Amino acid sequence: MVLPQIVSRAAFTPEKLGKVSLAQGDHLYAGLNCFLPGQEHKAHTHAGQDKIYLILEGSGEAMVNGEAARVNAGDLVLAPAGAVHSLRNTGAVNLVVLVVLGPPPSK
Repeated sequence: MVLPQIVSRAAFTPEKLGKVSLAQGDHLYAGLNCFLPGQEHKAHTHAGQDKIYLILEGSGEAMVNGEAARVNAGDLVLAPAGAVHSLRNTGAVNLVVLVVLGPPPSK
């Protein structure tokens, strides 16, 4: 499966961060998290799932197990299974993030 220009598939909503599913197999899920300025994905965990955030556009702040770091386009964040993690758009422009989870969420 080829998904050209995945950033162009970003979807934003003023109420909460936008989520776009891109692909799902038996062992992986890929999607976009789309943040307007000021939006965040509050701290949470995934039991039994590893998560990768790849920042595609924009900038923000990622937190994994209490350690916060500024993130920019091209940065990658790993949240191992069970780790408390969050992501927030601290910039003045939209933040688009590729999210990969393994194994995929239950349907």
